[in-house]
Amino acid sequence: MSKNAGFKVGVVGCGKVGMTAAFAMLLSGTPGEIVLIDRTLEKVEGEKLDMEHALPFLDYVKITASDDYASLNGCDFVVYTAGSPQKVGETRLDLCKNNKQILRDNLPKIIKSCPKAIVLIVANPVDVLTFEASKIAPLMKGRFFGSGTMLDTARFRFHLAEKLKINPHSVHTYVLGEHGDTSFPVFENALVGGQKLLDLPGVSKEMVMEAYKKTRDAAYKIIEAKGATYYAIGVVVSKIMEAIVSNSRTVYPLSVVIGEVALSMPCVLGSRGIERVLEVEFSEREKIDYEKSVSELKKYI
Repeated sequence: MSKNAGFKVGVVGCGKVGMTAAFAMLLSGTPGEIVLIDRTLEKVEGEKLDMEHALPFLDYVKITASDDYASLNGCDFVVYTAGSPQKVGETRLDLCKNNKQILRDNLPKIIKSCPKAIVLIVANPVDVLTFEASKIAPLMKGRFFGSGTMLDTARFRFHLAEKLKINPHSVHTYVLGEHGDTSFPVFENALVGGQKLLDLPGVSKEMVMEAYKKTRDAAYKIIEAKGATYYAIGVVVSKIMEAIVSNSRTVYPLSVVIGEVALSMPCVLGSRGIERVLEVEFSEREKIDYEKSVSELKKYI
């Protein structure tokens, strides 16, 4: 039996990202039921069967496969990954027009089936789609948000930790702004073991920016090598789900509406969704970078 038998999760869009997220949530043993929604029923039924064969080794989770949005009825948490994936040579913003229309078609069906659910937008461009979702469901503020730069932040912490030769868990810094080419690292006041990152022996701004460059270019490198990124974002989705189930009020960099755009800022995440957005004391450079993100995203709203 799962840890939270009454917690029902839906995954809309069962491509590589959607299915990796579903599998990560299955491995966690947290939800009581996972509903897989895809327009191709035969495919999603095959995914269901493949996942079910892992259940003898795991906490039991009911798995449902469907092409009918009504199957989301009663869902507490919905992961939205439907849309065209990023291809080699494309930026996330290149996906804008097509994926905005897909969201406009699908989101009302989700809201109708599970109006009380928390909905996580993962499909790209995640910030543009998060803003679009806020226009479709303006009264659901806090319960609609994007995965934003949570993955970028994980990548940044990993690459910094590699250089520092420490565990990434001990690096406390963020990547904020657009989940894309105008994201920016926030490290002027970042801490490692209670010490300022820039005060550590051997650490320079140049070294930190080199780690950020690896972070920014990571998706392009992975897509060129194997066609898509999905393992790490699957874990991100599972961690977001666990924060909601446990009402942990963990701070994650998530995409939320701020003024005229949606972009990532540190957010307190609990059982009701995003409870509040934390203010960040930006350096002068970071203020400029933030405005660049805002300016770029405005072009696609």
